[in-house]
Amino acid sequence: MLFLIEGPTMKRRSVIIYLGLTLLMAHRSHGKDSEQDTPGTDWKSFLNPSSGEPIAVFPKISLSSAEWKKKLPDQEYKILFEEHTEPRFSSPLNNEKRRGLYHCRACGLALFTSQMKYDSKTGWPSFFTCIPGHLGTKKDFRLFIPRTEYHCNKCGGHQGHVFQDGPAPTYERWCNNGLSLVFKESA
Repeated sequence: MLFLIEGPTMKRRSVIIYLGLTLLMAHRSHGKDSEQDTPGTDWKSFLNPSSGEPIAVFPKISLSSAEWKKKLPDQEYKILFEEHTEPRFSSPLNNEKRRGLYHCRACGLALFTSQMKYDSKTGWPSFFTCIPGHLGTKKDFRLFIPRTEYHCNKCGGHQGHVFQDGPAPTYERWCNNGLSLVFKESA
């Protein structure tokens, strides 16, 4: 399904969200905005057209801590593989407005499109949904209050937390560490 969340209520909600996003994107593709859309930035391009399920055609990456430390700068390693958080308002991606894709800094997997981004005013890049099948979730109790943490499904790199206070149509806020992402502009 669209999101990796447990429970029958959440499954129904996921179906409703998926249908809402499908209608929203269909409406946009027939409206004025379709002329401005850049190929490859529409999240539906990551779904199997016949089944509607995510296309997961990426091999999983499994490197040791030492190998990741060689590949990544210290701060990025701590965020991605020790689940640290960067300071609020420190990421230049907060102000990124161009069309393109946001990729996992560790492995390069596309996680979000520019169409999914919005300004949450929280100090971290935020998105109202993610590319289906590219992120996995788990419960995080580090602050004593349960939160939903999410990681890249290809390398396991920590990206951020998802909250239920975002904009329509999903009402979700995928709050991401900017240092966990690389933005690539679409041509």
